[in-house]
Amino acid sequence: MTDHATTPDPAAAPAAKEKVDTSVPASARIWNYWLGGKDNYPVDEAAGDAYAGAFPGIVTIARSSRAYLRRSIRHLVEVEGVRQFLDVGTGLPTADNTHQVAQRSAPEARIVYVDNDPMVLAHARALLYSSPEGATAYVDASLYDPERILEAAAETLDLSRPTALILSGILGHVADYDEARDIVRRLLAGLPSGSYLNINEGSRGTDPDYERAQDAYNETGAVPYFLRPIDQITGYFDGLDLIDPGIVSVPLWRPEATQGGEPKAIGQHGGLGRKP
Repeated sequence: MTDHATTPDPAAAPAAKEKVDTSVPASARIWNYWLGGKDNYPVDEAAGDAYAGAFPGIVTIARSSRAYLRRSIRHLVEVEGVRQFLDVGTGLPTADNTHQVAQRSAPEARIVYVDNDPMVLAHARALLYSSPEGATAYVDASLYDPERILEAAAETLDLSRPTALILSGILGHVADYDEARDIVRRLLAGLPSGSYLNINEGSRGTDPDYERAQDAYNETGAVPYFLRPIDQITGYFDGLDLIDPGIVSVPLWRPEATQGGEPKAIGQHGGLGRKP
């Protein structure tokens, strides 16, 4: 087990930043921009503004995804009793990151973040630090190497105990659906019975304007993100016991009474599944 990190490490950021390519937009930085974050460059803002100009609803999708993540993590901690989280493809830090939500309810929670974007890792190491009772760690690894992810995560997490695997907006970057399912299968294979899968991804079949905007974005030469039909998103959970209400548009997943108004479906679906 690694010791918890209780103080930021500002020295981590400059070295990693030297590897950051600021000449092309990056999805993590664009997403950060839509969420109101500051860790992005003019090229990302331009790409984000162009996308939002074609489809203003993208900001709602980004923020609804983050709100779903917050609600689902709180459910995992407070209802399911989960105390370990493996967040793969975490993206840039914003408000209410995984460890902050989990440790707010359970200070002893342990979280491992995984990404292979040098800017993400730099900011994570500098800004995301644990409660004294818990732990956070940051792993530089590719989504395409699940075994390496699990090996590194085991330095901080006890993978003989239930762990929640979080894949938020990352599987759409895997062009081949069968390969994406295999990645999920291999990651889950390293987790014990009683673990959970938490996924939310861009979807097809709900918002044609979103689909047109995303298809056009994928043609720009930026790193593509592929929206998938809802049945394919559900397919990631094969063999798992779905937690009510199943795989739904994220605003409809256990909405909070304080949200105001009736939640509306958007082109972002997700849910939780428990490994038997």
